[in-house]
Formats: sequence, structure tokens, C-alpha cells
Amino acid sequence: MTERFKRKINKNNKRDVMKIAWDYIGELLNAHDAILIEVRGVTRSDEQNAKLHAMLGDIAKQKTFNGKKLSIEQWKMIFVSGHRIATGGQAEMAIGLEGEVINLRESTAQMGVKRMASLIEYITAWGAENDVKFTDRRDLCYQNVA
Repeated sequence: MTERFKRKINKNNKRDVMKIAWDYIGELLNAHDAILIEVRGVTRSDEQNAKLHAMLGDIAKQKTFNGKKLSIEQWKMIFVSGHRIATGGQAEMAIGLEGEVINLRESTAQMGVKRMASLIEYITAWGAENDVKFTDRRDLCYQNVA
């Protein structure tokens, strides 16, 4: 038996999923002294995460920033920061432990599906304006939730 159980619950399937979950919890309790149950809102999807990192990889291979090649993580910081400003937010800067200036940016891991879709659209638009050739990854499509 797998130790993980993930199901999306909505108003239409909550009874069915709750029955399955309750049965699964019983099985886990038979195998363990204690278990942890986490209930949370849906954050970005695995497909969105894969799409984001694929796009950032394409940009990192093809583009420079201020004349320098950057890593995927560096491009991610730049886009998340820019996206926050473009969508009406503000940058939050702080002085770090060693006196450096740091951007206290939004976490992509904590983004919801709609926010991540917006970030991906922002990166897509930047790529189009900057002649980025994104690799065809039809299997990595994202869900644009209204």
C-alpha cells in the first residue's frame, strides 16, 4: 500500500472521496501507530510546475540578462519579481545577514493554480517579445482556471 493519498475534493465528488479516504485511513491505522492528515487548498499543479521549469530552461539556454547567462533559478527569481509588479503588487526588499540586498519574493510553491497560470502567461509574453523558442511540450500544458 502506498503511504500517500491525494484526491481533489469538490462539491460534486466529496461524498465518494470521503468514503475512499476514510477506508484508506483505516488501512493506514492498521499498519501504523499514528498517521498525519493534511487538508489544504489546491496549489499549483504538477503540470504547471513542469511547464514553468521547462520554459525557464529554454530561456536560460537562449537568453542573457544584463549580458550574463543565468541559471533556471535566477531566471525564476527575475520573472516572479517582475510578475508581482506587473500584477499590481510591490517588491519587498530587505538587507540580508551579510549586508546584501535581497528581494523577498513570492514563493511559486505556494501559488494557487490561477496565480501560476498568470505567471506562465507572463513568461510566455516575455518570451514572445524576446524571440524565445519554447520547446514543444504538449504534455506539459497548464490549466488556466477562470
